Amino acid sequence: MKWTLSQLQKFRSKGLPIDETINMDVIKETDPTIRKVSPIHITGRTDIDSTKVTFHLNIKGSLVLPCSRTLVDVDYPINVETTETFLLKVSEYETDEEEVHQVKGDVIDLEPIIAEILLLEVPMQVFCEDTKEEGAPQSGNDWEVIQEQDLQDKKVDPRLAGLAKFFENE
Repeated sequence: MKWTLSQLQKFRSKGLPIDETINMDVIKETDPTIRKVSPIHITGRTDIDSTKVTFHLNIKGSLVLPCSRTLVDVDYPINVETTETFLLKVSEYETDEEEVHQVKGDVIDLEPIIAEILLLEVPMQVFCEDTKEEGAPQSGNDWEVIQEQDLQDKKVDPRLAGLAKFFENE
């Protein structure tokens, strides 16, 4: 999703339609809670004039995130509409409804911006629909889940059995 300014100027009169599918696995390095990223489908159009290039994008895909309760995989759909503007000349440009970026060099690269948008869409908590007890991990590092009946069946350590008699005398 890179274009040089000369490539974009060819589409100045009619605009550039966008319909691409890209791999955004790089966001897993930034946010380790993201377990999987589906191919991201980007559609939209580009408006080009002498001072700016404006991208009107629709970003669709899905992320696999851990459930906050049970840590099982949850498919989280992404559908974002955004408008990103790149200024070709440093000028005073004001807007309240779109992001404004400065063009660095002679190339406009949308992938870092799309990665940022996807990372901002990751919720703080995700919950799975199924509330199965078996979905949660049953053991971990120095711990395990035990059932109540297993807890009652445990016998007292014979070395401490003498302490039980201590309170019987009173």
